[in-house]
Order: sequence, then structure tokens, then C-alpha cells
Amino acid sequence: MAHPAVLARLVEEYETVAQLRADDRQEPLRQRLEDVVYTLCVSTGTRDVDAALASARERMAAAWLVDVGADADGAVAIA
Repeated sequence: MAHPAVLARLVEEYETVAQLRADDRQEPLRQRLEDVVYTLCVSTGTRDVDAALASARERMAAAWLVDVGADADGAVAIA
């Protein structure tokens, strides 16, 4: 599984390229979208982009909870 920071970059790139591709049918954008989808799938151990995005977002959220010191239930202590 890729590092959460890498996953965050891939998700952001996917969303940007997907939006651009919706507006512009240029070959380089189509190829970049395919490359990002492939990398997301490989990085998350999934086979389709929806599962890859869900897995990446779950991993990023879990890493965020660890960073802020949440307990097992996701509760964050406020001092």
C-alpha cells in the first residue's frame, strides 16, 4: 500500500485530469487519465477506479486520525 501522501497526490491528480478530460478530448489527457487510474489501482491493490479511490480515501483518513492522535473509535481528544 502506498504512503497516504502519495495516495493524496494521485487522488488529486485523478480528479483534476478527469475534470479536464470531461471538457477536452485530447489524447494526452486520455492517456494521463489511464496512467493515473492504473497507478491508483496498483497502489491500492484494487482493479477499478471507484474501488481505488475509496481505498485511497480510507487510507488517507486513517492516516489523518493517527496524525491527530485519535483513539480506536476515531475520537480526538481536545486539550
